Amino acid sequence: MSAPESGGRLRFRGLGEGLRLRLRTVEPRGLAAQFRAQVRSSEVMLVMVAAVVGVGAGALVTLMSFTTQMLHMLFFRIALDQRLSAVDRVSPWAALTVPVCAGLVIGLIELWRRRQNARTPVDPIEANALRGGRMSLRDSALVSLQTIISNGGGASVGLEAGYTQIGAGLASRLGLILRLRRKDLRIMVGCGAAGAIAAAFGAPLTGAFYAFELIVGVYSIGNVAAVTAASLSAVLTATALGGAPYALNAAPVVGVRPIHYLMLMAIGLVACGLGIAVMQTTAWVERGFDLSRLPKWVRPAVGGLIVGCLALITPQVLAAGHGAMRLDVPLDLPMKVLILLIAMKLIAAMVSLGSGFRGGLFFASLFVGALIGKLSAAIYGRWLPGFGLDPTACILTGMGVFAVAVVGGPLTMSFLVLETTGDFSVTAPILAACVATSLAVRETFGYSFSTWRLHLRGETIRSAADVGWVRSMTVGKLMRRDPRTIPAASTLAEFRRRYPLGSSSTVVVLDEDERYAGLVSTADLYAAELDDRTDTLTLAELARLPEVALLPNWNIKEALAVFDRAEAETLAVVESEDTGAVIGSITEAFATRRYAEELDKANQGVMGDL
Repeated sequence: MSAPESGGRLRFRGLGEGLRLRLRTVEPRGLAAQFRAQVRSSEVMLVMVAAVVGVGAGALVTLMSFTTQMLHMLFFRIALDQRLSAVDRVSPWAALTVPVCAGLVIGLIELWRRRQNARTPVDPIEANALRGGRMSLRDSALVSLQTIISNGGGASVGLEAGYTQIGAGLASRLGLILRLRRKDLRIMVGCGAAGAIAAAFGAPLTGAFYAFELIVGVYSIGNVAAVTAASLSAVLTATALGGAPYALNAAPVVGVRPIHYLMLMAIGLVACGLGIAVMQTTAWVERGFDLSRLPKWVRPAVGGLIVGCLALITPQVLAAGHGAMRLDVPLDLPMKVLILLIAMKLIAAMVSLGSGFRGGLFFASLFVGALIGKLSAAIYGRWLPGFGLDPTACILTGMGVFAVAVVGGPLTMSFLVLETTGDFSVTAPILAACVATSLAVRETFGYSFSTWRLHLRGETIRSAADVGWVRSMTVGKLMRRDPRTIPAASTLAEFRRRYPLGSSSTVVVLDEDERYAGLVSTADLYAAELDDRTDTLTLAELARLPEVALLPNWNIKEALAVFDRAEAETLAVVESEDTGAVIGSITEAFATRRYAEELDKANQGVMGDL
């Protein structure tokens, strides 16, 4: 190749008269392309887009809440300013028919989806963990519609799952239109979820840390500005449109002493056990419906009938339970009543989710947690009256720790309490209880409710941390496809003739059926102590690791683990365990270097550009 000519041309010799390439700077054409380029290159522009996402999330949260309230008014004959779970009683006819009809609608939607061969909708955690933030807005809208139908029909589920789904779906679609990089698209999905939760509770810090802990998977300089902007704009939008639908209020807590920390942490340990039991039992309920052999489209209706029967005892089991919590917290309820309410609400929630209704356990866990706190306060007041623990502290702690046990996010729930009370004195003990609960759940169970349901589907992720790039780095993509091979029956002398020193470091040995039979090192086979036996030794005797090989669909972390256990520098790649046909080879040094390069890119996405 000759030196560059004037005008930015390069001349390649030896190809006739040569090829002339004019090097040009690529400039974006059109206003849309220029705007996309600005967003991709400017953090300020990304923050502005995040604020727009927050506005959209706040508006959608308000619309969903208003729609479900209208459904409650229409079907359960309640007033506009009433909450379904706070009414004294509901019509037996409505209690037994509305949840069943809602269940039938949900079932028919699922039946239609299966006949359309529709894929399973991706939630924000799965999208960020495995798909680089890619979500379908159409699927997200359908999930949100199903959540509205479920909650509007009285099923014991919250709207938060629908809020975050539509908020994150909107953010993902906008990010894809703007062609954001993978790390920025993941942050944008977090912005959508943050805006949804912030708008729902009127709590911007809660929404932001919900995104950091549960959706993005990390708090960093690279994502704090965008997520905070989305949370604030969502709260302002929801406030302008009528206020947060799940706004909470509580009296300030007084007289928190060091001994109270231990008492509140004990509530967290109880919540840990109960939360794990709820997640496990929900899976058992779902398995029970599977064993019943009822058609899938009928199961939500059966679940709705069970919830309706419970509603005949108390309407507090219906919907998310926001009104019931406002009703119960100031009342002096006997311990038996509290235990009954806790049990009935949990049964209704588990049956609703296990039978196929759409929704979440975020607010239901706050409601049950508040009841657990009241029960704990009653127990402490009866058996440990001298410690003077404020019952409100128990209620707020119960809310936080049970939500942590089920949903996850100790900082999220701690900030929810802080923004609910505005009282910093109670934040520290509740944070300690939430952290203790989170640690106990992770050590004994390892999943939140969202990741547990993904685990039941066969996924192994335990958070929204980006592991999709690891799964995309498979052995099949990294291996060399021209491995050096030799039959196992060959002698050492024949090997030395075919592969002199320096020709190949490792050679794959094949049996008579050309299946993998092990590896030999060229350097080892030229050892001086083998010189006297070159005509008698066969490679079948010298081969090592005959039962250790990689499969092409394994990801790089699985491959590196095999390298570590085998203490090998090179491994063969076989087509499958059944055939044993060798299709390639890979070295530990190359796999480690590629893993380190991709890990460095992922860390840049977490920490931002340094």
